[in-house]
Amino acid sequence: MEFQDLNLHPDLFKGIQEAGFTSCMPVQEMVFAHSLSGRDIYAQSQTGTGKTAAFLISIFQRIMTVPELRTRKVLILAPTRELAVQIEAEAAKLGKYLSVSAGAFYGGVSYGPQVDMLREDVQVIVGTPGRVIDLLQQGKMLLQEVRFLVIDEADRMFDMGFIDDIRKLLRYLPKASDRQTYLFSATLGLRVKDLAWEYMRDPAEISIEPEHVTVDLVTQELYHVGSHEKMSLLLGLLDREKPESCLIFCNQKFMVEELARRLKVNGYDCEYIMGDLPQAKRLEVIERLKAGQVKMLVATDVAARGLDIDALALVVNYDVPEDAESYVHRIGRTARAGKAGKAITLACEKFVYGLYAIEKYLGDKIPVMPFEESLLLADRSSGIRFSHERGGQGRGREERRGGGRSPSGPSSSRRPESRRPAPRPDGRQPPRPQARPEGDQGRGQAPRPAPQRQGDPYAMPEEERMRRYKEKYAAEAGTGGGAPKQGSRPKGQRPAEQKPQGQRPQQNAPRGASRPPIAQNPPQRQAPRTQPAVPAKKPGIVDRLKGLFGKKKDK
Repeated sequence: MEFQDLNLHPDLFKGIQEAGFTSCMPVQEMVFAHSLSGRDIYAQSQTGTGKTAAFLISIFQRIMTVPELRTRKVLILAPTRELAVQIEAEAAKLGKYLSVSAGAFYGGVSYGPQVDMLREDVQVIVGTPGRVIDLLQQGKMLLQEVRFLVIDEADRMFDMGFIDDIRKLLRYLPKASDRQTYLFSATLGLRVKDLAWEYMRDPAEISIEPEHVTVDLVTQELYHVGSHEKMSLLLGLLDREKPESCLIFCNQKFMVEELARRLKVNGYDCEYIMGDLPQAKRLEVIERLKAGQVKMLVATDVAARGLDIDALALVVNYDVPEDAESYVHRIGRTARAGKAGKAITLACEKFVYGLYAIEKYLGDKIPVMPFEESLLLADRSSGIRFSHERGGQGRGREERRGGGRSPSGPSSSRRPESRRPAPRPDGRQPPRPQARPEGDQGRGQAPRPAPQRQGDPYAMPEEERMRRYKEKYAAEAGTGGGAPKQGSRPKGQRPAEQKPQGQRPQQNAPRGASRPPIAQNPPQRQAPRTQPAVPAKKPGIVDRLKGLFGKKKDK
């Protein structure tokens, strides 16, 4: 069927022609048979089959031809920000000559521009459930005038946990009999059917089997490879295929970032997108990929939906997806709008267990391709450890294993820059300071000799010093008895420590000076016969009570 046979509004048909649409695709032809008359649509359709144009053309045609719907609003819900931006761009292209305004509402960006669009009474609202609910709760978005509701990628909404948000949103809308509802899903599940039966009015069911999209239009290849050879095989496949554009999928966010960096080390210009990447950066990368400025993109499943890239030559599943439906969505990036493509899957021991569910879902085996050692190219990034920044921002730090510790690490053996000696005026490097001698406490200084003072016992020979000790202690022992001498300590005071005559305090001895050993059993000093007075014990509470009762008895 040709678009000119549909008797569309002239301004709408002009925009369709400028967009390059001439013949209707199968899903579009089946949708137009029911939607142009106002009936609800429940369709199973793979992404890339033209379903976005199908519901946009249907809605624009009814707005332009039914007078009571001329100013009514349209709400289109999308699971991801990228898909919302893509639908908005498609609406602007098809409605270029229509007086219908469209705007995208999603998180990760400021509220200001989106609130301004609402104040200007935007007619087509394309948004993610989270941001739409947020604006509703703030009272900045009103949905009473909505007469067209589109739920795109309904199965993906369920996978991302948006079902509760969708049910909450539907309570703000007019009842099902007062609106036209479109529900599109890549797969038919019981949860999606329950949603259709509950919130739609006698919908027309349209089904396009996913096998016709994946098997007939996509050349699939499967390689069983170990994790240690995965990167080398990927490099060999890229060198063999030499794709003009390539999309590589990983299951884990940190692996997306690491794989993109390893590809850059091996000479491939590539970028990466994932959920933690800021929205502005994600949109910038996608636009560069669409413009041909980036030939290779590494992504998680967040990019499996909503990426409308023309003539994508190759899709690589670096990891086997854990969900069978995700495999269909991934490889569907290459077979866009009826074009053929190629999908390569690398099955390692970590993710190979998801292969059985995928082949059961497809109803056929994915062809297994053998490979020789010549297909394993040398990986230049082998041995490099990549650190990952939180939130996906920054480039992280790259360290080569076996090449020593990082110079910036805490265990670095380099001297700090501030401790390096300044160069001499003649340009020669000053000599390094020698190691300090043992026992030296200064910085690079030799130990000073101990001063020889008269009467210093440590400066005397050992025999002379021992003789003086014996004479001194023997004299003190002879005067041990009798009354204390004049000038002795008061009663109750501890005896002062006696110092040898002419001896310096020990703490004033020079550090590091060699000291002769002291005798093991020096003569013991006799204790004075007079015992020190013991201070009187302070009376306690029991003694005070005894004293009080004793006084009463005396009276």
